[in-house]
Amino acid sequence: MEQDSTQASAGAPTVPGPITVTAAGALCWRVRNHKLQVLLIHRPRYKDWSWPKGKLDAGETTPECAVREVREEIQVDVQLGIPLPTVHYRVPSGIKEVFYWAARLEDAEPVPDGTEVDKVTWCQVTEALTLLSNPSDREPLEHLVTAYSRGDLETYPFVVVRHAKAKPRSNWSKAEGERPLAATGRRQALAVCRMLMVWRPGLVATSPWQRCVQTVTPYALDQQLKIRNVPQLTEHAADRSPKKARAAVEALLDKHQPAAVCTHRPVLPQVIKVLEKRMSQALADKLPSADPYLRPGAVIVCQVSVKHRGRIVSVEQFDAYDD
Repeated sequence: MEQDSTQASAGAPTVPGPITVTAAGALCWRVRNHKLQVLLIHRPRYKDWSWPKGKLDAGETTPECAVREVREEIQVDVQLGIPLPTVHYRVPSGIKEVFYWAARLEDAEPVPDGTEVDKVTWCQVTEALTLLSNPSDREPLEHLVTAYSRGDLETYPFVVVRHAKAKPRSNWSKAEGERPLAATGRRQALAVCRMLMVWRPGLVATSPWQRCVQTVTPYALDQQLKIRNVPQLTEHAADRSPKKARAAVEALLDKHQPAAVCTHRPVLPQVIKVLEKRMSQALADKLPSADPYLRPGAVIVCQVSVKHRGRIVSVEQFDAYDD
């Protein structure tokens, strides 16, 4: 599975050398007595305090890896929030790159796996800064604290999906809305399902054309969700009335709930125009701006602030499996 991640906060390596190890993890957080707390783990092998994280498995995107590693190390399932700065540091083989996300954890009780992790502790920020063994681990924490102080740490995802690879138009003689996914597209739809599980949107909306519906069906079935058809998001409807297509996306955003919306390449410019209006120029500059905007099966993940209703505070982009 190929991956293209655009994280608003991620920086270039400050340590010279090739990136030889890629890993991902999460900073789990909660609020107690109006104080921000974060979860640290203790690793007996290294005798250190750090964040839950680990190396990518074959075929994983970095957000999938982050969720899996948290599950394996502290026995909880998390939904990822805003991306945090990527950490780089030297290891014997070269440079290790670690992608981090915020992950709210209010109710589930973390339990160390007993092998890689033998202890966990919730602590306030000042204590965490003291306990962290690797100085580079402080940067994502500082970004987390800044987002909390702005009221932008608590967010929900709005995910835009370009439908997976469809059968070629040249090989299709029936109605355009009935053109289905190709074999590769069906495999991509499973990859889209795995990616959406990272953010677990509860609302799934799509163009009613077959190739879009097929792209989000594996996820909807897995989560036992009904698919909401949005006729304004078909190629023909958006071409006839771009304004109605934009209004349909606005309406989905105005529901203020985790959502995924699947549409077509020619409709993506209308979707992007709506997103741009709800974010800073710095974030808007990170949105795709040239055709084809997204590859088949790729996603744009926006995190929307709960406190500042409708304001998008981060943007990421990931590609699905492509053979």
